[in-house]
Amino acid sequence: MQYSLIFIIGLLIGSFLNVCIYRIPQKQSIVSPPSHCPDCNTKLKPADLIPVLSYLFYKGKCRYCGETISIQYPFIELLTGIVYLSLFIKFSYSVDFIFFVVLCTLLIIIGGIDYEHQVISDKMVLNMLIIAIIYKLITYFYLRLPVDWTSSLIGLLIGGGFLLLVALVSNGGMGGGDIKLMGVLGFWLGWKLTIVTMLVSFITGAFLSALLLLFKIKGRKDAIPFGPFIALAAFITILKGNELLHWYLKNIL
Repeated sequence: MQYSLIFIIGLLIGSFLNVCIYRIPQKQSIVSPPSHCPDCNTKLKPADLIPVLSYLFYKGKCRYCGETISIQYPFIELLTGIVYLSLFIKFSYSVDFIFFVVLCTLLIIIGGIDYEHQVISDKMVLNMLIIAIIYKLITYFYLRLPVDWTSSLIGLLIGGGFLLLVALVSNGGMGGGDIKLMGVLGFWLGWKLTIVTMLVSFITGAFLSALLLLFKIKGRKDAIPFGPFIALAAFITILKGNELLHWYLKNIL
């Protein structure tokens, strides 16, 4: 029952994240006006806003004007539900669960916006850094658990520094937003898991980019942003980073 509840909460929040992904790049309020069809501007009713099910019931079209609705909407809803459920299975009811839910929520927004507009908001990355500091302070002072600040700072330097090096070597092949995002994730995760995140991001980036090209979702001349791959890699690392690190050390090195 609790798993179902967490998943449903994730679906509902995912619906709101779609609003954020659509409106933030256009500098619109994420709370006003209420949800509406972007083509005919008809205000959507509750029956139109049921995550995933409304999309399936109306066959991916607006029931007022008949325009096709992007597959992004049910995808983000399902993704958020899966992310929330996965984090709950790992962390249960805990401070870790709350803060990593917040982190992954921001990563979904950042990844969605970067995929559509090839831009990563400095403000959102800064918010991630502030939340990371709050998380570590609560862990240290309230939960009385050790916090490795040195590892976090080294992670920040490794994450941001390595992608900065890639940007310099590739003559702009890596954006400034990617560099800042990886740096902040390095602060969140510490230097060891930062290395895991980078490796996973490059592997998933190569694999998924090939699929995008294969299925002609993207053309060879289209820009394929790296932010979504960083976000995906960070989520994988949060769930399985230590296991991946141990497997690599044991089987590869």
